[in-house]
Amino acid sequence: MSRHLFLDKADPASWKAISALGEEVARTVAAAGISKRCMELVNLRVSQINGCAYCLDLHTKRALKAGETSRRLGVLAAWRETDPGDGLFDATEHAALAVAEAATRLPLSEESHADLAAARGVLGDQAFAAVEWLALAMNAFNRISILSGHPVRPE
Repeated sequence: MSRHLFLDKADPASWKAISALGEEVARTVAAAGISKRCMELVNLRVSQINGCAYCLDLHTKRALKAGETSRRLGVLAAWRETDPGDGLFDATEHAALAVAEAATRLPLSEESHADLAAARGVLGDQAFAAVEWLALAMNAFNRISILSGHPVRPE
């Protein structure tokens, strides 16, 4: 017997429902004016924190397709060491990444509450809520892939 059970295969109806949530969240993020590149940075940062190899592989490919650079992908894990004025990650991306980390590293700390308040000030309510939903959904997908033992697919 395998160590893992692919949850998406074991319960296709639930997988279909969570996939529909992911699609709706992507539409919400786009409608809020968040770029595809920023969306993929959030997906990648959440997946880095959670250690989901399958999702890191998938979203790295999607980020590159959306025009992301290898330089920014290489620095992503240390984005807090960059300044929005240095041209690497802009203020919107900094705010979105702060939301991604806060939504992933629960419970919220005082620092997380401060980060979220600052991010909301930068993003505005609509984009802030959209990025919170994005991080929430990515956390769910990470957990599904990790619990299922989804392998990184060969090139």
